Formats: sequence, structure tokens, C-alpha cells
Amino acid sequence: MSYPSGVDLSAILKRLDAYERLTRLDKPIGTLLLLWPTLWAVWLASRGSPRLDVVIIFALGTLLMRSAGCAVNDFADRDFDPHVERTRGRPLAAREIGPAEALAVGAALAALAFCLVLFLNRFTIALSVVALAVAASYPFTKRFFALPQAYLGIAFGFGIPMAYAAVLDRLPAECWALLAANVFWSIAYDTEYAMVDRDDDVKIGIRTAALTFGRYDVAAVMLCYAAMLAILTGLGAALRLAWPYFAALAAAGGLMLYHYFLIRGRTRAGCFKAFLHNNWVGAVIFAGVVLSFPVRIAWR
Repeated sequence: MSYPSGVDLSAILKRLDAYERLTRLDKPIGTLLLLWPTLWAVWLASRGSPRLDVVIIFALGTLLMRSAGCAVNDFADRDFDPHVERTRGRPLAAREIGPAEALAVGAALAALAFCLVLFLNRFTIALSVVALAVAASYPFTKRFFALPQAYLGIAFGFGIPMAYAAVLDRLPAECWALLAANVFWSIAYDTEYAMVDRDDDVKIGIRTAALTFGRYDVAAVMLCYAAMLAILTGLGAALRLAWPYFAALAAAGGLMLYHYFLIRGRTRAGCFKAFLHNNWVGAVIFAGVVLSFPVRIAWR
């Protein structure tokens, strides 16, 4: 196969690979941790019968916004990432692409996500602007906020109020309870993530929950997991969800207990494995939410 004169295919492929790594398309865990609570909200707000178009919009929007957020995050951390073992190979840190280029990629992805939201109601569109502001500002909270993981929980959970707005055109109390549960979950799993980089973060002056909690980091993670499960249990009772939901919460609790054994030694490998394993926590809870509604109907 021949290519037009002057076209360097290898350079194009290399740039596309850099964009893929910039937007973390090669590492879907972040998208999944955003997607699960969003889908919890879509199903709960719809009482188990969501519209297909709403599910598709939120699934694609989650992917696009997570990718846009990664580009902004790497722009914000471009002077820090070269000094962290886990991040020094990122495209901006390795100077494979420039800062302005990374911002352009992030802006383009955010614009595509906004186009999807235009198919929803005005309330959801208005909330999407707030969501963008929260997501774009999160990377900078690591400079001054002792618990940026809590802010991340709001950023990662903003699909929850948006889902309720899209389905119900209002934000009931259950929406805020679900968001609170997600904040505790985010603190737990992102503290595990931060424990991987603890030594590097001390050197460069980044604020993280792992440093704030200090020697109580493992206990803090488990307490946040417990708070998340307590809120979700109360929510399930208030909504009268069926037994699959509570069985899923019990299974999620078992997974969290497994995380304790992974992180108690504070090894990089164990903490990172626990972080990645949170995908299954979110998936199990989602399965419980979905199965609860047909079971509840069958029992009537």
C-alpha cells in the first residue's frame, strides 16, 4: 500500500498512541468507576425501566468526560508527573505532546459530551455546565486541599444528579444520598490509589488523602467503605428495594474486606490491585440495583 508523498504514517500512529494514553483509553478503570454510580442513578431514578437513549447518552458522556478530564489532569500535573514513578511515562510528562495540544483534546472531548447532553432537558444541560467546572477544577485541588479525594467523589459522582435531572427533572433526597455514598467510595478507592504514590507525593508536595490520613490510612479506607455501605443500605430500605440489592451490598462488603488484606501491608502492588478491584464493587452493586426491580414486581 502506498501513501501520499510527505505523509509519515509512523508519526501519525505515534501521535494517535499519545492521544490514547493522554485520554486513558488504554486504561478503562477510571471510566468504569465513573460509569457504575451513574448507571445506579439512571436505574434508580427510572425505577428499573430506563429509556435506552438516556442510558446510551450517559454511557457515552461518561467515556468522553473521563477522557477530557484526564487531558486536563495531565495538563495540570505536567510539572509533577515526571517526578512520579507511575506517571513519568505519560505523554505530557514525557514531552510527546504539548500543553496546548492536551487542552485542545480535552476541550474537543468535552464539547462532544455537551452535544450529547443537548438531547436531554434544560435542567440536565444546566447541571452539565456545573459538572464541567467541577471536573476541570479537580486537578488543581491537589495543590491546597488536604482531602482532594472528596472533591474527586463529587466530580466522579456528578452523573448522579444529572441522571436524576434527566429522568425526573428534579433532585430528590435519594439523589443526594447516592452522591454521598459515592463520595465515601471515591475517598476509599482513590486513597488506595494515592497510597501507591505516597513517597513521590511527599517529595513533590502534592496533597492526598493517603498523606492526610497518615498511619491511619488503612482504617480510613475501611471506614469510608463502611459509610458507603451504610448509606446504600438505608437508601435501599427507604426505596423498598428487593433482596438482590441487599445481597449485592453484602457481596460488595466481602470485596471490600478483601481489599483490606491487599492494602494492610501498604505495598505498591497491593494498593494498586485494590484500587483496580473497585470496578467489581461498582459492578456488583449495579447488578443488585437492576435485579431488584423485576424481583420486587414478581413479589407483588
